[in-house]
Amino acid sequence: MAPDSETGPRPSYDPSGEVVDICRDLIRFDTSNYGDEDGPGERKAAEHVAALLDEVGIEAEIYEGEPGRANVIAQWGGTGDRTDGLLLHGHLDVVPAAAEDWQVDPFAGEIRDDLLWGRGAVDMKDFDAMMLSVVRARARAGAVPERPVTLCFTADEEAGGHRGAQRLVEDRTDQLAHCTEAIGEVGGFSSTIRGQRLYLLEAAEKGMAWIRLTARGRAGHGSMVNRENAVTALSQAVARIGTHEWPLRLTPTMRTLLATVGELAGTEMTPDNVEELVEEFGEATKMIGAVLRNSCNPTMLQAGYKVNVIPTEATAYVDGRFLPGYEDEFWATLRELCGEGVEVEAVSHQPPWETPHDTDLVDAMSRAVAAEDPGALVVPYLLSAGTDAKHFTKLGMRSYGFVPLRLPDGFDFAAMFHGVDERVPVDALHFGARVVDRLLDQV
Repeated sequence: MAPDSETGPRPSYDPSGEVVDICRDLIRFDTSNYGDEDGPGERKAAEHVAALLDEVGIEAEIYEGEPGRANVIAQWGGTGDRTDGLLLHGHLDVVPAAAEDWQVDPFAGEIRDDLLWGRGAVDMKDFDAMMLSVVRARARAGAVPERPVTLCFTADEEAGGHRGAQRLVEDRTDQLAHCTEAIGEVGGFSSTIRGQRLYLLEAAEKGMAWIRLTARGRAGHGSMVNRENAVTALSQAVARIGTHEWPLRLTPTMRTLLATVGELAGTEMTPDNVEELVEEFGEATKMIGAVLRNSCNPTMLQAGYKVNVIPTEATAYVDGRFLPGYEDEFWATLRELCGEGVEVEAVSHQPPWETPHDTDLVDAMSRAVAAEDPGALVVPYLLSAGTDAKHFTKLGMRSYGFVPLRLPDGFDFAAMFHGVDERVPVDALHFGARVVDRLLDQV
């Protein structure tokens, strides 16, 4: 029995029945990604995911981008002539966690105060668990969606996805090329504005450029005057970058979001009140405020080998993020800030993307959310960080971030990403699984 597409009775199966246990088990796999060759990799977690799918008759392939860096991909559903596949994807790796900084063991999957604690609880083993709980329940009940669904659990997202989603796009194109739309992370969470619950749907991402700056000069003794000091030249460039005030830029996605907020606040959005409207998001302000402008933050400095030796070379690394439609402006400004004599090199470069939000899939998301949270609104927003969507959009997919979580007021969701004491409400996991289940009946 399939659930009613609006607010009808729940199905005979329980789509959220396993979501907490699956999420706990996934957290207990340490899949820390240090961004280099260190770390345990994702292989054990991938084998666990593949076994959960195989157990309900869904054949899963484990594909390694590099030894130990394992991805899982599986095909499911499709009961008619439809060929427009839907990709559901989540990553298995997590950023590292220092246990001494946490209130609980970050890899124990402990439940405390009706919250599931652990590294990956929101980034993003919660959605991995939702997918698996829903798919397993539906597979057992024979509730196969009409639309073909590709399930993908990736490696290496926390280091740019080069061993994960990128390799799948390049090497397993035949498994993905039929997908016209994709759903992944960092969207679908709730935020309450003036008593109205909004679910923020990721419909765009900033582009990303991790950049190395290099200044070269003349080596010499630290006691002597040196007007070709590489450290000085680099430091001046870094200071200009770090203090630069980037201009306000509103993309179509953010115009839609802030116009909605303006209506709730009883005012019309204008360039003059944008900052005030963003403040309406409370704890989420830092996440939303980061997508009003391009940004570039210095993060690393390297120079010299002895205090009394002026080195020939000095390097710095900066984390650059640019809005859809404003990449050219970003690079031109960065080069101007660096000035002459400082070399600019992108060590990782991923473009921004923006997807229309007036689509049938977004309408289906809105209905699925409203069925579980009547009166709630789904509105688009732009993400400041990057996800695997940057790779999947290369195949022409319309991409969205939609991990539906109904959060209590005051819950600092943005702080959970890469933060200490990462946790997710248990009832939010159940809610999300039910919404994902309803969505699969409408796509």
